Amino acid sequence: MTLSIAVTSGKGGVGKTNTAVNLAISLGQSGRNVLLFDADFGLANVHVLLGTKPSKSVADFLDGTCTMEESITRFSDNLSILSGGSGLTELLNLDNKRRHQILSGISNLSRNIDYLIVDCPAGAAESTLFFTSASDISLVVLVEEPTSFLDAYALIKAANLEARVKNFAVAVNMAETNSMAKNSFEKFREIAIRFLDVNLHYAGMIPYSKEIKHAVTQRNPVTLSQPNSVPSACFKEMAKTLITVPIHSSKSLKFFDNGGRK
Repeated sequence: MTLSIAVTSGKGGVGKTNTAVNLAISLGQSGRNVLLFDADFGLANVHVLLGTKPSKSVADFLDGTCTMEESITRFSDNLSILSGGSGLTELLNLDNKRRHQILSGISNLSRNIDYLIVDCPAGAAESTLFFTSASDISLVVLVEEPTSFLDAYALIKAANLEARVKNFAVAVNMAETNSMAKNSFEKFREIAIRFLDVNLHYAGMIPYSKEIKHAVTQRNPVTLSQPNSVPSACFKEMAKTLITVPIHSSKSLKFFDNGGRK
């Protein structure tokens, strides 16, 4: 069975895509097969952070020039990517029919996939709510700033009220210390559960570090370039925690529709 994880954020600039990439690598390093789907259509940059250039993207699948299998690029032994296509304006406003087509295409892949990581657009865009609802686990990435808290709350509210998602994992990125990150999460959780019928689970923290900044600049993820660094250890620990979070159960259409957990 495949566990699907939607990686989201209330706003851009909080390290959502970098988190998705390094979580996917960390899960792959555990020996499992991972598919990283860049669902930030038209603005996709997963391939940039990985330092690779896919020859095909989801756009090729949608226009019928290739199969879903052919649109996937193998990055390493345990990690493959499905690019969302960068600079393709026709992908920015996909309708629900096209989203269902993508979901069906991924779900019907014949390859063995242990984990599907979906890098969703920032904010509460329709595609974000659609793929969040279709995933087993929803991870919200935020930073210790008031605007990030407000936007993350708005995203969770929209996902809860419009997509009926109740369980969320929360990762605190660019944190100063573990204790400060945990304290920020508790404050955020208190506000969210006071006004919304949701459950929030602490997925962990990633420290602000020069290693990550350098890795992004070099287009070589920190979990690959510096596997023994503190940030890499944090990503690995977050990956372990994340796959234990209660899954989203819904009558809506879901990836693989298999109950989600090994």
